[in-house]
Amino acid sequence: MALKSTVFKAQLAVADIDHGYYADHALTLARHPSETDERMMVRLAALALNAHALQTECNSDGTLAFGAGLSDPDDPDVHLRDFTGRTRLWIEVGQPEDKPMARACSKADRVLLYAFSPSAEIWWRGIETKLTRLDRLQVWRIPTEAAQALGALAERSMQLQATIQDGALLLSSGTGSVEVEPLRWK
Repeated sequence: MALKSTVFKAQLAVADIDHGYYADHALTLARHPSETDERMMVRLAALALNAHALQTECNSDGTLAFGAGLSDPDDPDVHLRDFTGRTRLWIEVGQPEDKPMARACSKADRVLLYAFSPSAEIWWRGIETKLTRLDRLQVWRIPTEAAQALGALAERSMQLQATIQDGALLLSSGTGSVEVEPLRWK
């Protein structure tokens, strides 16, 4: 019998001072059996960092949501689609190969990748030349310590506040807070 995904619910209040975006998001995250709390929370942090795109790229006429993630490798971890069905933003987390990223760039206006594991620097040195040719792609590094601390915030039901200022995210809950300063690699 196959293991089922674990469902997490999050009420996320985003205050993005950098972009003048303030909104509440009711989110459902399905954590695949092979996914860690750390990876799931990096997905949530990536959504918070880019929630402003709902307003800035779609004039609030779109859907910002989690994709199938590990359950479907052809689906983004997070996506922003306008009401015509066009994918405006495709977000991946982890250390994917170059070919799936090239496919994502052919399907979306912008593609963001957030690498977060301790081996991310080694992965980046090996794949950097293949990814630099993809014009629609941005690659970001989430510090390992911050990613691990994000994993510690995971609960089946979460009340979270995300404050974005000067490019940094402060994600807070009743159990603590984590500051994430993504570093842009590409």
